Amino acid sequence: MSEHPAGVRPALDAKAFDALLVPGLEARMAAIERDIRPIFRAFAEAVAPMLAAGAGEPMHVHIAKHARRTVNPPNDTWVAFSADPRGYKKLLHFQFGLWPTHAFFWLAAIYESPFKPAWARRWLEALDDVVRLVPGDFVWSFDHTAPDVVRHDALGSEGLEQAFRRAMTVKKAELLVGRILPREKAEGADLVAFAEATARPLFRLYRIALSIDAPRSG
Repeated sequence: MSEHPAGVRPALDAKAFDALLVPGLEARMAAIERDIRPIFRAFAEAVAPMLAAGAGEPMHVHIAKHARRTVNPPNDTWVAFSADPRGYKKLLHFQFGLWPTHAFFWLAAIYESPFKPAWARRWLEALDDVVRLVPGDFVWSFDHTAPDVVRHDALGSEGLEQAFRRAMTVKKAELLVGRILPREKAEGADLVAFAEATARPLFRLYRIALSIDAPRSG
């Protein structure tokens, strides 16, 4: 796939999803570079200013490199947006990415961050606000390495409280919240509009979490 011309809104196609099914590490990484990363770059150019405005700080773009993989190819891939130009894993950040079955956009607190327990505690303290601010059809993931998600309206206050408490004490426990688009709906969808609509309520959660006294850089 060629780079998207300036002014053209990025869109997913069958090749992007199929790239994640190509056998073998080297071949799959080549397919990701050819058929997914140009979409990520166009998407990032379009949405980074919006994310920066909503978050109240610059949002730097980090396309997943999967550099540590030596045998097994990645089952998913993503582009992340964080306040640190050097990296994103230690910071609360936004992610847009793909599994073979769906696309996702969410706010992510992953296990690599030493600040994750503090963010979880702050969300727990604001539990009623979190329950109210997140739309019912949004989803939560507690492990970014698996495709499984739970709808916000199915989780409820009790489920969220358990998830936040677990993230405070269990290193591997993660908190990712946003929306997914099944492949059949994602192909050809307006990704910028999807990101804008998803990010709107997530900005409030971002600000709640970062009201803690934690460093902003990784």
